[in-house]
Amino acid sequence: MRSGAEAEMMTKLKAVPPLLKEPGVEICTMAKLVYGLNQSLDGYVDHLVFRPSLALFRHFMEHVRNLTGIVYGRGMYEVMRYWDEDRADWVAEEHDFAAAWRSQPKWILSRSLKSVGPNATLVEDDIEAVIRGLNAQPAGEIEVAGPSLAGSLTSLGLIDEYRLYLHPVVLGGGKAAILAGSR
Repeated sequence: MRSGAEAEMMTKLKAVPPLLKEPGVEICTMAKLVYGLNQSLDGYVDHLVFRPSLALFRHFMEHVRNLTGIVYGRGMYEVMRYWDEDRADWVAEEHDFAAAWRSQPKWILSRSLKSVGPNATLVEDDIEAVIRGLNAQPAGEIEVAGPSLAGSLTSLGLIDEYRLYLHPVVLGGGKAAILAGSR
């Protein structure tokens, strides 16, 4: 026979959607918006100058597999469209990452794009309301990709967590990983 507290907990768990009851999945009441980005030691980003090591690439692959979705601005989305189609010269990990990336729902925040690729939704208006709506979803982690978008969402107080991946490189200039004016 269960105590009153145990019975109450079981009743609450029965009300949790099945997705949240999977082993190893954290139960939470809201989705978490997370900004993560590779950056140089001096705080700049440039996907053409440095690439993640194979171990870090595998980490990103697992990370993407476990996301609820990804929010992009136009610029970063156009960079990531590289993964839309398989390439003959890719190694197995690149094919795996592409499959994981393609499977994720994406929300593209842009007033200049007219269309987006598969598994993507174009958001042109009321961006703050859309992001707040995603954040209010019952669970999961939604990645925020790109420094410009992260700067805008930070100024609105919408980023829940920051993950910076430092590379042992000094770029000396370029696009800042965290834009000035962000809180």
